[in-house]
Amino acid sequence: MSSLQRDVLKSKLPPLPDRVKTGSRFSGLVPKRNKKDFTPTEWNEYFDKKEDVTVGENTFRVYVSGSTGPIVLALHGGGHSALSWAVFSKHISSMCECTVVAIDFRGHGQTKTVNDSDMSANVLAQDIADVMLAYFQDLPPVVLLGHSMGGAIAVHIAVKQLIPTLKGLAVIDVVEGTALESLSSMQSFIRSRPAHFKSVEYAIEWSIRAGQLKNLDSAKISMPGQLKKVSKTKMIPLTESTMIPGMSNISEEDPIGASSAERSSDDSIYTWNVDLSKTEPYWRGWFENMSSLFLSSPVAKLLILAGVDRLDKEMTIAQMQGKFQMQILANCGHMVHEDVPDKVAEILAGFLIRQRLTEQKETFYRQMPAC
Repeated sequence: MSSLQRDVLKSKLPPLPDRVKTGSRFSGLVPKRNKKDFTPTEWNEYFDKKEDVTVGENTFRVYVSGSTGPIVLALHGGGHSALSWAVFSKHISSMCECTVVAIDFRGHGQTKTVNDSDMSANVLAQDIADVMLAYFQDLPPVVLLGHSMGGAIAVHIAVKQLIPTLKGLAVIDVVEGTALESLSSMQSFIRSRPAHFKSVEYAIEWSIRAGQLKNLDSAKISMPGQLKKVSKTKMIPLTESTMIPGMSNISEEDPIGASSAERSSDDSIYTWNVDLSKTEPYWRGWFENMSSLFLSSPVAKLLILAGVDRLDKEMTIAQMQGKFQMQILANCGHMVHEDVPDKVAEILAGFLIRQRLTEQKETFYRQMPAC
């Protein structure tokens, strides 16, 4: 079972512990829940700058961390935004000299195009190449790093040789066979998510309690990038059938941001920025023939997986022949680079150093690669 399929099964949140009245003889027996801070963090805590790059009639949001060394061009998964790389960028910047460039895909985050709904692999790949060539006058060596859908698009960019200075290709938790098998579960996964949230804090808490993310620091920066604020009048009223599973019994004293009184005074609500169900016509185009395309790329290649995923015959043989480096990380979900950003940064930093694209910093202890 793939990590994405496991996430599909997590449609309900764990119940909150029963409350015991203060002053009762059992009050001392029940430990108090530690209240967590679900306040969203700002982009500038992780990135040095954000820019809007204009290509024709389209404007793409770009986040940059660092200014020296090779470029790590980070491509996010479907429905997410460039902010999902925030915590990772901070970790890898402390390990080696590199510049992390994260871009919001068409139809995602703060990117605005004349046709946000066209998310075919060819269009998304060309978008990224156009942004890089427009943003950098003299393009340094580039290593593509993509997660899920972003990994598939990274493969298309590499094979089409759209970036002339490409030196490496790293893909996170996406393999053709597993991805295609998971497509039948995608609509169920999308329907299992809440349609909307009362506040950004509420969405951050949901992502942690539902198991969508395992790292609170990452959730606090990446979840806001997946949401947009809309008027309540345009949404279905919050009823028992549309409440978030497992969170309907949260009281006003629970740490979900603003109080219920404050939330009700604002005639707005938060919903998903991307309607993933409408991207279904493009799913197969992202992942079909990905194994052969990945292996045909002439640059150094790295595959990072969440747990032991099944590789198809072609990838298994190629891995045994040493045609690419593979790293398996345990104790994380599909959002590998958010759940364990330090581990992913360590793997990629080692990859860059082995390819002689950069130098490690004195504070970075380089471990031997595993496969």
